[in-house]
Amino acid sequence: MKIAVCGKGGCGKSTVKVTVSWSINTLDEKFQADVDQAVSISRRLEAMKQVYEAGIRTVCFISPVFPGITDFEKIFERVKDQCDLVWLENLNLRSGFKQEILDYIQKCYPHLVTLYDEIYRKGDRSYFRALENQAAQMSQKYDCPFVDNELPYGRAEPGHPVIVDYFYHEEVRGSENTGRRKK
Repeated sequence: MKIAVCGKGGCGKSTVKVTVSWSINTLDEKFQADVDQAVSISRRLEAMKQVYEAGIRTVCFISPVFPGITDFEKIFERVKDQCDLVWLENLNLRSGFKQEILDYIQKCYPHLVTLYDEIYRKGDRSYFRALENQAAQMSQKYDCPFVDNELPYGRAEPGHPVIVDYFYHEEVRGSENTGRRKK
């Protein structure tokens, strides 16, 4: 793969800031095929590695995190050496596909029906609060910065990407990316 970045100063002398992001919510190709009509996870991971090695700021967007299914720490361990940021976003079921997802869970993961009911019908946030705590602990374990809905720019130290808690991002005030949640 060859990548050329061209901006105001011509190719190779660009002032353009480039970031390339991949959405990966599983390492299980079967689950990915069930819920996502995109290229395979293995192809995404290989492309991410090539872009990162080409010196371009790279983001792994672990999104959406499916409760009880997505193992974001396992994904993090797989990508930490080939990205600058790891974003964590919860599965939002506000739109018309809510029932479709709940039906899928009932059919394929019946042991998770109670969890999904608590989160998506009763509004219980304890599952994602626990994941936020897990992400904070993971950041200490791997010596990675941990931020709440911030968009730091630049390259991270190799193997130590910034972990961005983007759970419940719809609550963040305005578009200034302040990282502060609504009260």
